[in-house]
Amino acid sequence: MARRTFFSFHYERDVWRSSIVRNSARLKPSIEAEFIDASLWEDAKLVGDAALRRLMDDGLMRTSVTAVLIGAETASRRWVRYEIDKSIERGNGLFGIYIHNIKDRFGSTDRLGLNPLPASCKTYDWVYNDGYNNLGSWVESAFQESGRI
Repeated sequence: MARRTFFSFHYERDVWRSSIVRNSARLKPSIEAEFIDASLWEDAKLVGDAALRRLMDDGLMRTSVTAVLIGAETASRRWVRYEIDKSIERGNGLFGIYIHNIKDRFGSTDRLGLNPLPASCKTYDWVYNDGYNNLGSWVESAFQESGRI
């Protein structure tokens, strides 16, 4: 069964790396990827915090798993923290993917960032743990561990 999965990440810094993960999710029959379109994000930023919260809440609606894409500065982003807190409230399966080893459009990797997730959440490295081939099993594992039916 496909798991509707929300992807949380630091947009400005990690959009390139996150697009690699998110686009691979589209190719997995076990994942129904949910993410906020960049144009919607930019429009909501102009309107204010309430609009951003509504956008994120709407994005999380009907999801059962949240994947936090952990880059160099993800842990310091208040909206990522908001998405993690809302995911926990919803009872979503929750896990992290370190994306700093994914090369950006210039061919560069980034520094390792701090993990913003609770200690009980599993984390993986996209490059070293073969995320392209294992993303589906990571999503399913997070769902199973959430206890949701």
